[in-house]
Amino acid sequence: MDKVFGIIPASSGVLTFLWVFCIVMAVVLIGVIALFASFGYQARHATFALTDTGLRIGPGLYGRTIPKDIIEAEGVRVIDLNLEKDYQPKWRTNGAGLPGYSLGWFKLKNQEKALLFVTDRSSIVYIPTTGNYSVMLSVRDAAEMVKAIQLWK
Repeated sequence: MDKVFGIIPASSGVLTFLWVFCIVMAVVLIGVIALFASFGYQARHATFALTDTGLRIGPGLYGRTIPKDIIEAEGVRVIDLNLEKDYQPKWRTNGAGLPGYSLGWFKLKNQEKALLFVTDRSSIVYIPTTGNYSVMLSVRDAAEMVKAIQLWK
């Protein structure tokens, strides 16, 4: 004959902790899903506009306006990261480095700090600034954007 003994029930503090932990984890998970959804949206819908005040990048977490007066128009050019290895991203400091998409702040192999919106490594508009960073954009017509920046400045 087996004699079974049960555990003394845990205090309500244990159940409270488990509920709070589950709620916190659910909020974190929802936040991560929203973050990746915004990256996915921006990878397909980002725009780059030359305005009177500067280069407006948006929408999204890394969207901003780069002031016109800090853009070094004479250094703006089209680069191919497959050929120009010094400009390849080396370290992601704040952003997303996903297959086929680099978004956010990176340190390049040449030690330069850069804000990237890169979906196609073979045709990138490289925009140096006087603000100790550069901007690298995948644009549908890169050569046209380079000309527009040089005329805009």
